Amino acid sequence: MAARNLCYPAARLKEWMERMGSMASATGGFGYVFWFLVVLTVLVFVHELGHYLVARWNGVRVETFSIGFGPELFGWTDRADTRWKISAIPLGGYVKMFGDADPSSMAPAPAQVTLPAGGAREMTPDERAVAFHYKRLPQRAAIVAAGPIANFVFAIVALAGLFATVGQPFTLPQVGKVQDGSAAQAAGFQPGDTIVSIDGEAVERFEDVQRLVRLDPGAPLSVVIHRGDQDTTLSVTPKLSEITDRFGNKHEYGLLGIEGQRVQYVRYNPATAVMRATDETADIVGGTLQAVWQMIIGARSTDELGGPLRIAQMSGEVAQYGFSAILPFMAVLSINLGLINLFPIPVLDGGHLLFYAAEALRGRPLGQRAQEYGFRFGLALVLTLMVFATWNDLVHLRVVEFLKALVT
Repeated sequence: MAARNLCYPAARLKEWMERMGSMASATGGFGYVFWFLVVLTVLVFVHELGHYLVARWNGVRVETFSIGFGPELFGWTDRADTRWKISAIPLGGYVKMFGDADPSSMAPAPAQVTLPAGGAREMTPDERAVAFHYKRLPQRAAIVAAGPIANFVFAIVALAGLFATVGQPFTLPQVGKVQDGSAAQAAGFQPGDTIVSIDGEAVERFEDVQRLVRLDPGAPLSVVIHRGDQDTTLSVTPKLSEITDRFGNKHEYGLLGIEGQRVQYVRYNPATAVMRATDETADIVGGTLQAVWQMIIGARSTDELGGPLRIAQMSGEVAQYGFSAILPFMAVLSINLGLINLFPIPVLDGGHLLFYAAEALRGRPLGQRAQEYGFRFGLALVLTLMVFATWNDLVHLRVVEFLKALVT
């Protein structure tokens, strides 16, 4: 099972970090590369550990647990004969199980084991008992799904710990100020109004208002407000505005033109913190999927797709604000890693689950050739997305502009 850090909607990540980032205190600067490797190593380890633990629980022999791809830098072999290693290219990782044809868990020829010197031989009955591809369909599906689930669990635990110690940012959904010439002023918002719901979705915090408004600029919203002793419904269309975030990056958002009250940080008991963290995780998943869908239909610019270079940049910048900033940053990236790996693209975990769904419907696995073509298509798509996201990174970091200046 391979984990690959593809790309992510950078604006969604930065928006969420804006909400969480003010709780951080400034510290000394750290190298971007160092913090990028720290963040990525932790998230990949969590992802692959999910695969590993569920595989071992189901009696599968795990041959390799690798952080990174390519040549091994160093490693060790445990009692279960699993090789744990750090590899040269730190852009993901994989768990190779007994019976896999390669680290992507592509199925080998039926009942065969690939030999180190080349060629293959028939599996023995004992080998079939510990081979991944001879496990029952529910077992294989559980092993594949365990990686993304581990990323979601990590995010919930990290956020819950933060909410139980530092606290969760909380601002009452009450209008403190209405900006002149704004969409809110045109719609009739007044200071003191309490926002009850937006397009039927209940609003608990001012942060919920930002989340619901920012993702869909130009689309009319039905906003229920409480004013005086009664509720009133206002129709408002957020304006498309450009914002410079705390890291100096510019993004387009939908804005109403209202300001909230002072941000407070509310600490919860452990059980409530877990529930709040679960809700926050669900909000991030929903917002990310909405942003991706808007990119697919052309309602949102694909320039927002970020790749490894922008993750490295943000890792270094966020680390300067201390552990209370790096932890939610890792949580959001963990959610993105888990979500991306669930996309139904062969080579990713979601592609395996798609094949298993087809197997469940057909009563037998897809043919070897169909799987092979599927993996080739998936690999080509993954590489294309990586190249596109990296190009966006180069443009965003003004590397392309710098290179053009050198030759003109």
